[in-house]
Formats: sequence, C-alpha cells, structure tokens
Amino acid sequence: MATCSDPEGWSAVSQLRGFDTTPCFEEGILLSSLYAIIFLVGVVRTLSACLSPPMNRTSKSRWLLRGKIFLLVSAFFTSIANLAIILFLHKSVPLLQSYILEPISILGIIFLTYYNHTRARKSSSALLIYWPIYTITVLIWVRTAVARDFNLFRLPVALKCAACVLGFLSFALECIGPEFDQKSDLHESPILTVNIFGNWAFSWMTPLMRKGASQYISEADLPNVQPQDECDKLGQRLKDALKKHSLWKSLFIAYGKPYAFAALLKLLSDCLSFSQPQLLRMLLAYISLYQSARFGPWSVNVAKPDPLEGFMYAGLMFVVSTSQTVVLNQYFQRAFEVGMRIRSGLVDVLYQKALVLSNDELDRSSGDLVNLMSVDATRLQDFCQFGLISISGPFQITLAFVSLYNLLGWPAFVGVAIMVFSVPLNTFIARILKRMQQEQMKNRDKRTRLMSELLANIKSIKLYGWEFAFVRKILQVRNEQELVMLKKLGIVTSLNQMLWGGIPLLVAFSSFAVAATVSSKPLTSDVIFPSISLFMLLQFPLAMFSQVTSNVIESVVSIQRLSDYLGASELQSDARKFSEMLHVENGQEVLSIKNADFSWSKTAAQPTLEAINLSVRKGELFGVFGKVGCGKTSLLSAIIGDMTRREGEVTVKGSIAYAPQNPWILSATVRENILFSHEYDETFYNMVVEACALTPDFALLPQGDATEVGEKGITLSGGQRARIALARAVYARADLVLLDDCLAAVDSHVARHIFTQVIGPQGILASKARILVTNSIAFVKQFDQLLYLRRGIILESGDYTSLMSNEGEVSRLIRNHGSTSSSGTSTPYLIGDASGSVTPVEENNNTLADEKSSVILSEKLRRQTSFSKPKLAALPPTRDSVSAGLSQEHKEQGQVKITVYMKYIQAASKTAFGLFMLATVAGQAVSVLGNFALRAWGEHNRETGSNSGMFKYILAYGLFSLGQVLLTAAAAILVWVFCSIRSAKQLHDNMLDGLIRAPLSFFELTPTGRILNLFSRDIYVVDGILARVISMAFRMFVTTFSIVIVIGSSFPLFLLAVVPLGWFYLTVMKYYLATSRELKRLDAVSRSPIFAWFSESLSGLSTIRAFNQQSIFIANNQRRVDRNQICYISSVSVNRWLSIRLEFVGAMIIWIVATLACVALVTTGVDAGLVGLVLAYALNATSSLNWLVRTASEVEQNIVSVERILHQTEVQSEAPLEHADQTVPQPWPTSGAVEFRQYSTRYRPELDLVLKKINLTIQPSEKIGVVGRTGAGKSSLLLALFRIIEPVEGTIFIDGVDITKIGLHDLRSSISIVPQTPDLFEGTLRENIDPVGEYSDMDIWNALAQSHLKEFVESLPEGRGLDEPVREGGSSLSSGQRQLLCFARALLRKSKVLVLDEATSAVDLDTDKAIQDIIRGPAFKEVTILTIAHRLNTIIDSDRVLVMSAGEVAEFDAPEKLLENKDSIFYSLAADAGLAPVVQV
Repeated sequence: MATCSDPEGWSAVSQLRGFDTTPCFEEGILLSSLYAIIFLVGVVRTLSACLSPPMNRTSKSRWLLRGKIFLLVSAFFTSIANLAIILFLHKSVPLLQSYILEPISILGIIFLTYYNHTRARKSSSALLIYWPIYTITVLIWVRTAVARDFNLFRLPVALKCAACVLGFLSFALECIGPEFDQKSDLHESPILTVNIFGNWAFSWMTPLMRKGASQYISEADLPNVQPQDECDKLGQRLKDALKKHSLWKSLFIAYGKPYAFAALLKLLSDCLSFSQPQLLRMLLAYISLYQSARFGPWSVNVAKPDPLEGFMYAGLMFVVSTSQTVVLNQYFQRAFEVGMRIRSGLVDVLYQKALVLSNDELDRSSGDLVNLMSVDATRLQDFCQFGLISISGPFQITLAFVSLYNLLGWPAFVGVAIMVFSVPLNTFIARILKRMQQEQMKNRDKRTRLMSELLANIKSIKLYGWEFAFVRKILQVRNEQELVMLKKLGIVTSLNQMLWGGIPLLVAFSSFAVAATVSSKPLTSDVIFPSISLFMLLQFPLAMFSQVTSNVIESVVSIQRLSDYLGASELQSDARKFSEMLHVENGQEVLSIKNADFSWSKTAAQPTLEAINLSVRKGELFGVFGKVGCGKTSLLSAIIGDMTRREGEVTVKGSIAYAPQNPWILSATVRENILFSHEYDETFYNMVVEACALTPDFALLPQGDATEVGEKGITLSGGQRARIALARAVYARADLVLLDDCLAAVDSHVARHIFTQVIGPQGILASKARILVTNSIAFVKQFDQLLYLRRGIILESGDYTSLMSNEGEVSRLIRNHGSTSSSGTSTPYLIGDASGSVTPVEENNNTLADEKSSVILSEKLRRQTSFSKPKLAALPPTRDSVSAGLSQEHKEQGQVKITVYMKYIQAASKTAFGLFMLATVAGQAVSVLGNFALRAWGEHNRETGSNSGMFKYILAYGLFSLGQVLLTAAAAILVWVFCSIRSAKQLHDNMLDGLIRAPLSFFELTPTGRILNLFSRDIYVVDGILARVISMAFRMFVTTFSIVIVIGSSFPLFLLAVVPLGWFYLTVMKYYLATSRELKRLDAVSRSPIFAWFSESLSGLSTIRAFNQQSIFIANNQRRVDRNQICYISSVSVNRWLSIRLEFVGAMIIWIVATLACVALVTTGVDAGLVGLVLAYALNATSSLNWLVRTASEVEQNIVSVERILHQTEVQSEAPLEHADQTVPQPWPTSGAVEFRQYSTRYRPELDLVLKKINLTIQPSEKIGVVGRTGAGKSSLLLALFRIIEPVEGTIFIDGVDITKIGLHDLRSSISIVPQTPDLFEGTLRENIDPVGEYSDMDIWNALAQSHLKEFVESLPEGRGLDEPVREGGSSLSSGQRQLLCFARALLRKSKVLVLDEATSAVDLDTDKAIQDIIRGPAFKEVTILTIAHRLNTIIDSDRVLVMSAGEVAEFDAPEKLLENKDSIFYSLAADAGLAPVVQV
C-alpha cells in the first residue's frame, strides 16, 4: 500500500490552504490513476495492433512519427531523471509511487504511439483524451506545490513540467493524424480518418460547409456512406433477423447495438444537463455568502470565501455545458444513423417482398405499396430520433424531482402530484389523436389511390372529357374527409400544446406557494432560480411526451401495416419445377405440363385453367387460340409461375423470355429496354433490331436507340412498344420464348416480316421453343402444334393437318374466316393491350425484296445455329445518375424566395397570421414579467429573512403564468385552425386544378412517381408539418430576443460580447442555411427515383419474374437507396455541425455572464437575485439559439414543398375547358360533318411537324377507314380531332363549328372514341362505363349487350351485375374484355362522330366479326365513323379510305378505286394482307 508522507494525509480537501486539495490526493489518486489507466490502455491497444499488418505511409507521415517518438523518449528520460534525483538526493515527496509510475506510463505511450501510427488510419483517441486531462491535473499539482513551499520542490516541479510540456507537444503532433497528406479516394467517408475531436465537433463537415456557402453543392461533393451502411448489407441483416423474429424484434436485432449505445449517451447527457442547476445553486449560494462576508458581520475563525471559487463555478458551468453538447450530438448522430439504416433495410426488404407477392395480394393498389415505403418506413425512421425520449423522459423527470426535493423539501411533491395527474390526461388525448391519425391515414390512402388512378388513365379522362367527374371524386375525399379530420386534429393538438405549456408553470406556482406557506426557510434566489431552471428542464420531457406518444403510436400503426405486408401471402414457390440448364439440346423437352389446374387466387372456387396437358420441345413453334377471356394469357402466366397450381405438375428446363400483351417499357433508353440488363453484343443486337423491323423507327427517334422513353414507354406508338418488347425477348436468347399476341399491334407487312425473320421456321428464334398466343390464322400452317382453349380447358390440340381433318373449333375458325393463304384477317393494331395478329400472305406472293432479305438473314442464322446465351451486364456505380425520365425534376437553387413565403401566408390568412404573431409576443412578454416578479420576491425574502408578505408576489406570478398559458393556446389555435387548414386546402386545390388542366404532353414527360410524390409527401408537409415549424420558429425568435434583452439590461458589458458572438453565430448560420438547404433538396430529389423505380417495377412484375431478373432489379433498387443515403447522411450531419457550434456559443454566454457576475461581485457587489434571473435565462439561451436556427432551417426545408407545389400550379395549361362567350348549340354535332383546313401540328414546340397541311372533307354519316404504316400520323390525326394536340396552323370544323374556338370539355364530351389503350379504373363496372353517372342502368345493360359483354357480366360468380368490382387498371378483365368495355362507353354516348382507334385488336375473330356487324348496323347508321385499323378487312367496305404517309394525305378515295390503281399505297397494303387481286409475278 502506498504511504503518504505529507502531514495532511489522504483527505481530498486541504485544511491548511483555502480552496485547495491535499498533495497525497493529487499524487496518489489523481495522477497515479491516470498513469495506470493510460499504461493499461496502451498495452491492450499495442497488443491488438501488433496482429494487423503495417500500412503504407508517406515520407512526411514517417517524419511525423519520428517527431512524436523523439518528444516522448525525451519526456521518458526527463521523468527517469526526476525519479533518480528524488531517490539519490533523498528528496521528501508526498508519494514516491507516483514518480515510479510516471516513466512506466510514458513507456506504454511510446509503444501505443508507434503501433497506432503504423497500423491505424486515425489518431489514437486514448492519447488525445489523456494529454489534456493530464496537463490540467499537473497544473493543479503545481499550484499546490507552489502554495506549500516552492523552494523545497523547485527541481521536481521543473522536471515534471518539462516532461508534461514534451508530452503535450507530442499530443499536438498526434492531432495531425497518420494519413494527413495521403490523397484518399475523392468520395471516401471522412469519418474513417477523422480524429476524436474532429468527430465530436463534426469538423469533417467543414470543407463541405465552406463549399456550400460559396457555391451550390451537387451530389459529386458528398462523401460516401461507410461500407457497412450500404443498402444490400443492411437489407440482408434485416432479412436474416426476420426469418426467426417479428418485425419489431428483427429491427432491434439488426440495427439495435448502436441504438443501445445512443441510449447510454442520452442518459449521460441528461445527467450533465441536470448538473447545471446544481452548479447554479452553488454559485448563487456563494454569491450570497460573499455579499454577506463583505457587508455583514463575519466571525474571524471562518475563512472568507476565496474569489477563485466563483470563477471556478463559472468555468465548470462552461465545461459541463460543452460536454453535454458533445454527448448529446453524438447521441443524435447515432440515432439518425440507426433511423437511416432502418429505412434503407425496410425499403430493400419491402421491394424484395413486392417481387414475390401473390395475386391475392395484388388488390393492394400500387399507391398503397408506395405509401408503405414513403410514409411508414419514414415514420419508423423518425421514431428512432424521438424513441429514446421515452426512456430518457422519465429519467429526466426523476432527476428533476430528486433535485427539486433537495431545494424545496416535500412541497416539491405537490408539483409531482400535478404531473402524475396530468399523465392519464395525456394518454387520453393521445388515444384520441391516435384514432384520428389512423382515420387520417385511411383518408390519405384513399386520396393517393384516386390520384394514381387519375394519372394512370389521364389519356382516357381527357379524351372522354371526364375531368370534372374525377376531380369531384378527389376533392370529396380531400375536403369532406381529410380536411375535416385535419381541423379536428388541429384543435386537439392545440389543446395538447396548451396543456403541456401550462403544466410546468402550474407545477412551479403550486410548489412555490406551498413551500412559502409551510416552510420556515425563506425562499431566496438561490432556491427559486435553480428551481425555475429545473422546471424549465422539465418542460422538455413533458412537452415531448405528447409528441413521443403520438410518434410511438404512429410507429406501432406503421409496424402493423408493414408486418401485414411482409406477412402477406407469396407466390407459390413450387408452382413449377425450374431447372436452369446451360445447354438444351434440339428436340429436348423444354416445357411439360401434366394434368395441371391453375387459378389466379388461392381461394377461388373454380380453377381458371383445368386439366392442362402440354409438352413443348426445343425448336417447336406452338400456337394458342381461343376467344376473348378464355385463358390464353393465363396459360403463359402459369408457365412463368404467376398463378397458383392446384394440381398436376409443371416442369421448365432452361431459361424463359416473355413478351407480354401489354408491353412493359422501362423509363430508360430504347437500347437499355432491349438489352434488359444483358451485355451489349453489337452484331447480334443489330440483327435483332433488323429482324424486329425497328431500324426505320430508330431513324425517326431523336437520338436513335439512345432516346429516352418516358414512363411506360409513353413516347412510343403501340407498335413500337410491342416490337421493343419482342426484341427484348429475342435478345435474351432464352430456351423458351413466350409471345403473348405480339403481332397484334403492327401493320400486316411488318407482321409478316417479323414472323419470317423472328418467329417462323426461318427466323432467329427457329432453334428455340416458342409459344405464340394469337387470334390470327395467317401463319397457322407454319405452327408445329396448335391448341384451342375455351373457358380454361384445352378443347383440342395437335398439328395443323390433324386438326383440319377433324371437324373441330380450329377447322371451323379457319373455314369461317377465309383460307390461310390469302386472308385479310389480321388483328388490328393497338398500343398496350394488343391481341390478335396480323395476317400476311403465305409464300406464294412474296415480293422478291422480302425473299432477298430473308435469304441474307437466314445465311447469318445458319452460321450460328443457336446463339450463345447473353451474359448479365455489370451494375453501374452508385453515383451514376439514375435516369430521371424525359424531364428533369424541378429543383430550385439558393434561398427560397420571399414570394413563396408570401404566397403561403396569403393562402392561409394574413389577419390570422398577424394575430398569431401578436399572441406569441404578448405571451413571451408576460413570461418575462412573471420571472421579474419572482426575482423581487426572492430579494424581499433575503432581506426579511422569512417568507412573510408573500401574497402579492405569488398573485402576480400566478396571473402572469395564467396569461402566458392562455396566450400560447390562442396562438396555437390561430395557427392550426385558421392558417394551416386554409393554406392546405388552397394549395392542394390549386395544384390539382393545375394538374388536370395540364396538356397530355406534360404527363408523357413527367413520371407518375414524381407527381404522386407531390400529392402525398409534399401535401403531407403542408397539412401537418409546415404550420408547426413556422409557429415554433417564430416562438423561438421571440424567446431568443427576450433573452438578449434581459441579459443586456442587467449586465451592459455583456453587450460587448454580443458582437463577436453574433458574428460567429451569423457566419455559422450562413454556412448552415446555404448547405443544409441544398442537401435537403438533394435528399428529396434522390428519394423520388426510389419510389419511381418501385412503382415501375410493380407494373412489370411478371416480366421481371419471367426473365428471372429479380436480383438485378433488387440491386438497382439498392443502388438508388445508397444514392439517397449519401445525401441523407450529409443532410443530418450538417445539423450536428451546427448544433455543436451554436451550443458552444450558448456555453460562452453562460461563461461570460457567470464571469461578469463574479467580476461584479469582487469589484462592486451584485445581488444574487439578479444573477439568478440572468443565469436562468443564459442557461436557456443554449437551447433557444439552437432551436432558432434549427426551426428556421426546418421552415426553409419544408417550405420547399410549397415551392414545388407552386411550381406545379404554374405548369402551362391546355385551352380552357369551357368558353363563356363561345357557347355550342345543343345538341351538337347534329349531322357529323368533319373538315380539316390546311391543318398542321406537332407534339411539342421542339419537335418536327407530325401532320402537314391536311385538307379533308368528311360528309355526315360517312364511314372512313384510316390506314398507313407505323408512324404515318394516323393516331395524330385523331388526337388533333380531340385537341390533345393543338394546331400550328389551320383548323378543324365539325358541323361548321370551328373546334379551336370552343371549350375543350364541350368538344370532347360531344364526340366519342374507343382508344387504343383501354383504360379502366378501380371501382364498379357501372363507374367504369359511365363515370359521370348520367345514364340509367337500362342504357348501360343495352350497351353491354351490344358490345357482347352482357353474357360475361351475368355469368360472374358473385352475381353483382353492374356493381361487380374492377381492379386497379382493369387487371381483373382480359385485354379483349377491356376493349369491349371501352366500346360499350362509346355505344352509350350516342354521339354523331365516333373514332375507333384499333378498337378490336385484342378480341378474337368471332367477336370482332360481331362488332363489325354492329358498327355497320342500324345503331351507327347516322354516325360519322373514323376507323384506324391494321386489319384491312375491317375497313375494306368503308365509304372512303384515307391513306396517310409521313404526316400527309397520300390517298383519299373509295377503296374500290384505290384497288384499281396498281401503283397506289393502298394496293400494296392490301396485297400484303392478301386482299388485293393476286397478280402473278
């Protein structure tokens, strides 16, 4: 045991010297423990570092190491010398052991320094913390040594100081870091090399902040996330945990460790923040004591208070304040990082789940799924920031009450009682809030779903003039449900705010009143102000209590929603046996289905497909025929594995490629769509493009195959989309190729080219197994096997000859619809949902050119009988900007303009806003007056030495407090009820109005995800967040202002410090606001692609699964998430950077005020009440300054939503829907005459003309057929008729009325169209046929009967008739049925002008024939009909045929006359389709 040779012994405080410690305590406890700790740490760290290999160091870095070692070795020898002198000269020292431990500890430090420098990437944290603490301890020791007897200890003091200085110099070099001059990777996370002080002060953000203040930051300036925080690793951790645990537990297991550490930091920070009032109390007690000693009687025996003591308290308050800041910010950073990890992990897991969702779950609309990702995952992320307050809150409350009890005694528990009583009240309000929140979530989901329907079907809505009906639906949900609930939420929230603002005041008031009444001890300033400080500290956990309760509640709701979704049923994993074979021999069986039943839903009573038997070998071409809705597409879905297999077995060998009926096109370039994540093989790619007849299309596209196509391929025609989807299936070189009616959307000559070059026996796919679903009988002889489906059962199957010989459905079909050699029965052309294929002519009248080109191609093919399978391409780097679609997302730069704020306040209400400001200022003024009343009371008590005469003071304090509570409540109600709801309504309605009035081209250029983001995320901000942050920011501004006034009026000298502090504060603010704003914008802009990709993937699930590319799409999703994380982590760290600096300003204010008080005390004297009041405000300054900048920037970040909404309202709109001065005679049109005069138009100003000088006159009731090759301008002609595109010159007249002069709604609701893409929406059949609700059920049934759907509707199992539900996008009906439904709409409208745009391309030949009969029958006798078709037989008996070519009228005459002219374009088209008289070549 160490022996103390000093007479004062081991006690800590010296009895001989005032305000000092004993030498043995300093040497034996303080210094020795430091030596021991650093030695142990050094040994452990050195041993662990020895095991890792040394790193490369530059010569400068090696010189730095030599410098450090030299200084430490010198310190070591100095220390040894000191020990030697003491031992040999027999110097008397208090404790010898400490002098022996000193050189040993330095030896440990030398090894630690060497190994850390050569084997670690950053400075040693242990050394950086050790040297400053050691230096302070040595200074204390020196002061004591000098005070005792300096002459006696001159040599040991000199040598110890020398060793300490050398050590401190090595500390300065240690700060530099081992990699200080190494050029690291540009984007590497700086956290990997920053030292502990840099980490605490977030100084690694400073270069970015500096850059942000001088120029706009882009993504390229931001550092990467740390490797362990990449999305794939985070998602994997969560997936592994979910295998065994519930979602709550899994999140904790996957990401909980740092969170638990954050919890410890939070508790430590709480302890530090509660030690401040204790220090304040000590300082005030000391001031009272000093004052008394100075002016009052003082006994000679007691030592007078040492002036140093006051300055020490001031210093301690500064140190505690700074430490608390560092700890708190470390806690926040960890909490935010965990939040980010949770969101990324969840997004990854949710995306992966979406790829395996079963069909039973697909009634969840894509809007709901996007909501899970955007709202629910984000909620859990927010929960991480506030969740720990649920632990730290009660802890803070406990600390506060223990401290209060020490100050006030048991009267403090009157306050406790009030608080305990308030908790059930809070839970009651929270419960109400939760119920309302859930209700509000449902309303928001409802609105999002309606919005996504509106966007998905915008083309139909515009063509039919249904804008009003849809807007009415959305506004009904918005105004009658969502906003009503928002108002209720606002009132309850305001009351909640009032409650939590009022409770601490009530607690303080009641505690003081009781204490003053029952306690004999006078309530002086050193009791009152620390108590007030504690009550202020209490305010935070209590105010947050409501926020946290609602946060926890929201998180529980979100966890339930997410768990539901993650637990949702998945696709049957064993629906098919799938063996991936690298090489499949020719003739080997690729697909085998034995006695299988399939259904779409696991619970369906009847299977969709029954007793299916099918075997397909490599090299075979298999045809599938059948009527509309008989299960042709379902059969392909069953092969892909999208359906539930009830019985039997399905075996697939090798890979699959799939071209669906509705081609799924990604928002990317045309080439990327064809390659579909495979490597680019130029030779084969060009062959595929040529074979799929895409070469001429590429010549027309602005950048060839590098042209960006919009979402869902919106900028391409239907034929182009179909051929790109086909090219993708061909390029994949799979063993089994499934083609769902891919020839329906193309012209007959193109169809023959594709069949010959791609699908047929001579085509690229000749060596593969092909299954072609088709309604066309053109190439029927070339199929190896045919199969006819009816109602989900294979009615007959076999080869052509055997089926023709027995009198079955196939032979009936072929005999009824013309011979196969020259039949004009080709399915017409339809964007999107096409079915049925073109019927070109058999070999006997091939043109020479065609023979020539197929010879060239088959030569190429012979050289390479079966192409090697393609390799998957490598993923692009994370920072590769994700295609933003055709238009870049609008993103402002720089400060948000003042006009945006003005427009927001204007949308709210200027009067209400002014009153709110008035109420807030008054509330703050009353609060200050209340505290002055307390100061007066405290001083009165100190002078009288008792609590007498307290009534007037307590009354004044009580009234001021009550005033404050009422004014706060008034301000809250004004903001929530009068400002927030008004602005929310106006901004949403204006944006919706702007959107619905936008031209169709706007929707073609803007991804749906982006618009949905505006209507969900940005509207949510305006609804719930903006009003809160604006009111908080203003309140904080008023509070901060009042603090400066109170301190400045009490200590005028403080105003001198305001200038440098203000300068620092403003500089920090300038850096912060500029950078944080851009980072927030980058965060928002990098978030959109995640949702866009998600909603895009949801619409192409079957294609992704068919190509077996789930892993690639998952990796792409992870890339987008990582890109967002890069922006997010910087935008969070920027807040920490700010917080550290501002709270440092706050700590400086506390230190300055406390020091000024001590100076005043020593010089002129000062009363404790004033110091108490001022310091209570100074302690509050830290958080107020911080919150002021924070809320100001939150306002800026959230007002960006208003900026985006306002930008959306400014989108250029179409012509007005209605013209007040131009009324249309009703009914109009009466006869249906249409005239084009010198009509020219283009799609967008920067594009070429698509129609050039069109002059046409169409007589009333005339039937016109419109034909032309792909891209000739057929569809453009019809869009012009509906004014979807406006003329550049010329105009169109209908019945003598110039259509450019009337309102769009008047025009579009007076003429009808059956469009190429049959758009349906979620709702009932009735709502789909007649959304406006202007026809009776009787009319609707008649229309259904005429369009051959009545039987189908009546046969539905539920028997709901017109109330039968239709799924989102009409996915519960087949393509043909969707087209017939659109046909029913036209029948219902009975207008005089009807446009049929490929209206029957997806129906089988029998139904088509029946519909043609209706069109030619009495129902349409008086109607002018314009028909675009690829099946020439549907228009061959029109009154006249219009042949379009390159946007001009090429021919316009009766079909017979055009056929007589052998040189006409129409003749060549008819010859291609086998309708022209055969001419022997």
